[in-house]
Amino acid sequence: MRALSFRKVHLIAALGLVFGLLAVGPAAQAANFFEKNFWLSGPRYDGNLPPCEWALGKITSRFADKESTFWNSALQITGYDRVHEIAFRPWQSDNIPRRYCAATAMISDGKPRPVYYSIIEDGGFASFGDGIEFCVVGLDRNWAYNPACKAARP
Repeated sequence: MRALSFRKVHLIAALGLVFGLLAVGPAAQAANFFEKNFWLSGPRYDGNLPPCEWALGKITSRFADKESTFWNSALQITGYDRVHEIAFRPWQSDNIPRRYCAATAMISDGKPRPVYYSIIEDGGFASFGDGIEFCVVGLDRNWAYNPACKAARP
């Protein structure tokens, strides 16, 4: 019983010491002149995104790669119809600019399927170039945009 209370006292003392050291640490300070003005200017989005048709070739390529690599499938997109914009910057204007688009994709199995995609400014690898996120309804096998690609729309 005595050893247990001795351990508790040591534990309480150790915790008190740790919290005491944290309390006397240096306070947070604002950024100095160089930190604010040297390579830390922040994002400057201008909203100049390519049209919806620009992304179709990349979507076709990435869809075929995803199907063959991850799902052992030979499905491919053979064409598009009714390509149109759904929304452009649907939220506040100071968010990352996105152009939301929709189209009907003809799949190699003969079934036309809706495809929803967005073009994201500076959304490419390491923020270089425009990024593309897409979802083909009925072929979102890992349910990343479920249900029925609703999460790929604004």
